[in-house]
Amino acid sequence: MDFYCDIKVLPDPEATEPVLISNLLSKLHRMLAKLQSNNIGVSFPNVDKTLGHTLRLHSDKKSLVNLLDTQWLKGLKDYCVVSELLAVPPSAQFRVVKRVQSKSAYNKRKRSIAKGWLSEEDALIKIAEDQQKQLKLPFVVINSGSTGQRVKLFVEHSVILKKAVSGEFNTYGLSKTATVPWF
Repeated sequence: MDFYCDIKVLPDPEATEPVLISNLLSKLHRMLAKLQSNNIGVSFPNVDKTLGHTLRLHSDKKSLVNLLDTQWLKGLKDYCVVSELLAVPPSAQFRVVKRVQSKSAYNKRKRSIAKGWLSEEDALIKIAEDQQKQLKLPFVVINSGSTGQRVKLFVEHSVILKKAVSGEFNTYGLSKTATVPWF
């Protein structure tokens, strides 16, 4: 993870920043799945209540060059600016950027029934729809490749760490354990 590339979405009168970032991450997801890549991580350096206007790609130089050479940004070039590949500053710290899923009432019921804690009827009564935990994290809206449904992918940036943790990234560029440089 010694190189990075920033992709900044430009203001657009027809699409909001979160919509453009969602489209960008969706395209990246499809390409990382196609390449079967597990060594490219992402972060969002302007994260706050939303993920901001910049998607930062992290990896080694060769992997980033290979990704950018695929033309995966085709169709979004008019909506974003791609930086040169740059070396990560030596003063960078680290953090995990991961997906967080909320526990839905449906999943709670299903688990309670499977574990034998509740019958199907009791689960419907005792686990109400409004028990679903609402996450207050920034998210992107993507189309699920497996179900075709639109889903919210909540993204959490962990606390800042002094040392890097190596590991693999999923096809969204996220990991539960591996860190990306933060600066």
